[in-house]
Amino acid sequence: MANVVIIDHPLVQHKLSIMRAKDTSTKSFRQLLREISHLLCYEATRDIKLTTKTIETPLTSMEAPIIEGKKLVFAPILRAGMGLLEGMLDLVPSARVAHIGLYRDPETLQPVEYYFKAPEDLNERVVILLDPMLATANSAIAAVDKLKQRGANDIRFVCLLAAPEGIAKFTATHPDVKVYTAARDSHLNDHGYIVPGLGDAGDRMYGTK
Repeated sequence: MANVVIIDHPLVQHKLSIMRAKDTSTKSFRQLLREISHLLCYEATRDIKLTTKTIETPLTSMEAPIIEGKKLVFAPILRAGMGLLEGMLDLVPSARVAHIGLYRDPETLQPVEYYFKAPEDLNERVVILLDPMLATANSAIAAVDKLKQRGANDIRFVCLLAAPEGIAKFTATHPDVKVYTAARDSHLNDHGYIVPGLGDAGDRMYGTK
């Protein structure tokens, strides 16, 4: 667990509990996900590098801290990762966005790629991968593989929930990628869903089931 950060802030845990409840509406689920993503973003960006810039305040000049280097990249795994993206962009509206289209084959539980679009200079940017669930970890691993193939070398992964099986597999495959999650749940069921979990995040976000 050395490479996993559990974000146990009371506001995160409270909002997550409401999201877990099966009778929470689509509207509320979507809004809560956006709110939680603000708090997750704070943690995932806590150690990004700063430099200084000379500015003029109403009283004097000063060397003020600003983020160093090129704009961040948020990389949501479609489609559920888009729910986290909205809140992240609220805080970092100038960030670039990479889209990673993956879906999990219901029989094999293996990821199938259908789309990838990202800035060309990923090697010069911090990339924050977004997906509400780290279940089997197959999709997250495939997404990081793709980002690394495109040159990314500073990647963080943000999710709402993580299963022990997914954490173990992901951190063994990509030990250089830190995981930020709101909760480490009990286990995966026979269908690869996190228990107790919150169901299918994409379906609950978009009201498709």
